[in-house]
Amino acid sequence: MSSQNSVIEEIREQQRKAFATMTPKEKLAYFWDYYKVHTIAAVIVIVFVISFINAYRSSKPTAFYAVLINADTYGDNAAAASFWNEGFMEYAGIDTETYQANIDTSISISADGGDQYEVASRQKMAAMMHAGDIHAIVADTETFEGYARLDYFYDLTAAFTAEELAPYADLLYYTEGAAFDADTGDTLEEMEAAQEAVYNSVIDHSDPSAMEKPVAVGIRIPQAGNRLAGSGYYDYIAERDYTFQGYPSEIVIGIPVSVENPKITLQFLDYLFEDNA
Repeated sequence: MSSQNSVIEEIREQQRKAFATMTPKEKLAYFWDYYKVHTIAAVIVIVFVISFINAYRSSKPTAFYAVLINADTYGDNAAAASFWNEGFMEYAGIDTETYQANIDTSISISADGGDQYEVASRQKMAAMMHAGDIHAIVADTETFEGYARLDYFYDLTAAFTAEELAPYADLLYYTEGAAFDADTGDTLEEMEAAQEAVYNSVIDHSDPSAMEKPVAVGIRIPQAGNRLAGSGYYDYIAERDYTFQGYPSEIVIGIPVSVENPKITLQFLDYLFEDNA
């Protein structure tokens, strides 16, 4: 072991002598050749730590988080969601010094599963809903119904009083609760066939009398007379004549069952309809 230490010390001594005779430019090149990997790694770690500290110091607890799935964002409406953040917090009396709100228009989901970005979006939503961090989900009828059939949303008639829902009594969105308990078969092919049969059926989600076990899981947002309609995020639904289950597609908002305080989402809906903006 002592002979090995002697060899190492001898090599180090030779390096020190060589380094002492180098010009500043040669010393810099020597350092970069031998330590560039360590330097880059150190810089990355320092940047990460600084970014984490800054994010931790500047972040505030989120009082309200809404996801607008498949919102069509473009230049004219890109700032609408950010504007709503402050507007809603003021409307709901939320302390902006302590809390923040977030209207997320970045999530896109398609029926065929989509690309890696979409897979990541689904995973992000699933994790946030499991944690109770998403207070509202807004989507087109087909996307919304997909989540409704997974039993993701509150039954609004159980979460709120008739008086609280009165302004939206004619806008309630119903899903067929009996389908939750229906036998879809044991094999993947049987389950896919059952799902396809449901999606190809004709259902009026505004008419509970047409269902065996109607559950009010959402509120339909008209494409006029409210802030969401004015933003243009979902104009494409009417422009392209989208339909689902035999009826024109609509915009629907629902509240995930993991949310502890569903009333804040009703406040957000009131804000969207404030003065029929």
